[in-house]
Amino acid sequence: MKEKWWRNSVVYQIYPRSFCDSNGDGVGDINGIRSKLWYLKKLGIDIIWLSPVYPSPNADNGYDISDYYGISSEFGTIDGMKELIQECENCGIKIMMDLVLNHTSDEHPWFIEAKSAINNPYHEYYIWRKGNHVPNDMESCFGGSAWEYSKETEEYYLHFFHKKQPDLNWENKNVRTEIWKMINYWIDMGIKGFRLDVIDMIGKVPDLKIKENGPKLHEYLQEMNRETFGNKDIVTVGECWGADTEIGKLYSSPDRKELDMIFQFEQMQADQIAGKEKWDLKPLDFIYLKHTFAKWQKELDGKGWNSLFWNNHDLPRIVSRWGNDKEYRVESAKMLATVLHGMKGTPYIYQGEEIGMTNYPFSSKEDFADVEAINMYQERKQNGYSEKEILHSLCAKARDNARTPMQWNHSHAAGFTEGNPWYPVNPNYKEINVEIALDDKNSIFYYYQKLIQLRKENKILVDGNFTLLCPEDKHIFAYTREWNGKKWVIICNFYKEPALLLFSGKGNVILSNYPQEQTISLEQIHLRPYEAMICEII
Repeated sequence: MKEKWWRNSVVYQIYPRSFCDSNGDGVGDINGIRSKLWYLKKLGIDIIWLSPVYPSPNADNGYDISDYYGISSEFGTIDGMKELIQECENCGIKIMMDLVLNHTSDEHPWFIEAKSAINNPYHEYYIWRKGNHVPNDMESCFGGSAWEYSKETEEYYLHFFHKKQPDLNWENKNVRTEIWKMINYWIDMGIKGFRLDVIDMIGKVPDLKIKENGPKLHEYLQEMNRETFGNKDIVTVGECWGADTEIGKLYSSPDRKELDMIFQFEQMQADQIAGKEKWDLKPLDFIYLKHTFAKWQKELDGKGWNSLFWNNHDLPRIVSRWGNDKEYRVESAKMLATVLHGMKGTPYIYQGEEIGMTNYPFSSKEDFADVEAINMYQERKQNGYSEKEILHSLCAKARDNARTPMQWNHSHAAGFTEGNPWYPVNPNYKEINVEIALDDKNSIFYYYQKLIQLRKENKILVDGNFTLLCPEDKHIFAYTREWNGKKWVIICNFYKEPALLLFSGKGNVILSNYPQEQTISLEQIHLRPYEAMICEII
């Protein structure tokens, strides 16, 4: 059986609004992306994951789609999109489109029709409940009730996100048929992958308060596979906040014919109080983090496929979250990259991660633009949290951290736009930008470039077995990869304090974030702050 091309690929996520603006209106766009393909080619990535570029009222920054077939005028035109697909193909880069299939915008023609009359055929495209009061106590992911009253039909409709994002009724065959048609439209245009937003919610059963992993979820996914990408050379990844390893295998086992991999978020809860919301912070539980990564590596080995990521448009910047974004920004960013890219699975890089972009220095509630952050502030204020507590959580975890404009150079607005950027640029852009990174042969950028190249050239990183070392060590994240008689060891000091690793034998240093001898003893390894290395054991 032919090996899937995406197994040794690296994905780069672009958040179009914040990547590069070509026309000075302050909003990133498709032509801006086209102007930077040389940069992505230089980095060495294989796939662009493109966050939504469809028409949208932007209640949730494009994840509220009003036309699945179009391109938002903010971002360009459908012809511009076709040119981007072609130019990417010319330089060996594939595009993975973001698809939001759980819900649409309330400005989508389907919903406009749906709320016009109960007997309208589109009414059943969404989930409605009659009555004089809210159907049940299910909550929106953005806070508040998941039900919104529609005066037009005198019913409540379901929305697991913003009230302008009504949930689709996947039990309706016509909904599914429309979705298959739309997916095939983009495949025919040359799209080579899909990232499926909150896909674990499409099987919801609201009357039983089942939000994720509903009883028909996998039936729907298998139908989608049959009707669209299943017999095409396409890569698929589903966003699944509620997945454990058993569920992960159901999604990504090749013989089940569903998806190729999922984004699960178990490891990203390592600094969150158990059973609480993401805003309820605790210090990083490093042992939990290691064990969780190792569990997914072991459980999916030979039975599915992992996606590997630290960042995306919904998560804060990893170098600020679990690295050291001050005196050891470069070292800790390289260390975090080493931990991730050394494992088995498909690595994802979020724009700016490869130059060590940091969280934004927010100072007041007015600094936050994202609907989730605004709703969280209001809800927690009403529940008696102090201003200081709320701001502390928002600064640490708000999605706004990931959405500040890409820092290209030290000129106006970090070279992102000639106009006024839609969102403030991080003030550190004069010290942290692409231009500086490309001029420094020891930069984070070139380290990422080397990691990407290692994966392309060494099957051990794609297929090698994973074994966690020193699982209870409170400073060191180390593991081996073994394949075809070769053995590599990946050694990372996760903290500022020096650490000691006792191993055995000698190793040829393949990559390190500190200067090293070519061959080193592995008997006693004294690790400097945030030191990371990949060695072949000899």
